[in-house]
Amino acid sequence: MGIGGISMWQLIILLVIVVLVFGTKRLRNMGGDLGAAIKGFKKGMSDDKDEEPQQLGDEATPSPQNQAQADAEFREKEEELADKPRSSNAS
Repeated sequence: MGIGGISMWQLIILLVIVVLVFGTKRLRNMGGDLGAAIKGFKKGMSDDKDEEPQQLGDEATPSPQNQAQADAEFREKEEELADKPRSSNAS
């Protein structure tokens, strides 16, 4: 028995059918495309890991101007919410 109950002969026959249906050139192109996609994915994942600490450092220490502006906006919204009458959802 082979992998998952499939014997070696069944795998060989399946491989021959796939080669006949798709052809070797198309299979080679699909393999190359799949390899390039995996390589790009791995590169993208490693780039994200390199950029993450920089982004966190910028967000962790906001500039005083940005902090003052954010505080002012927060106070305005807080006052708007305090001035609005609350609607009751009583049934």
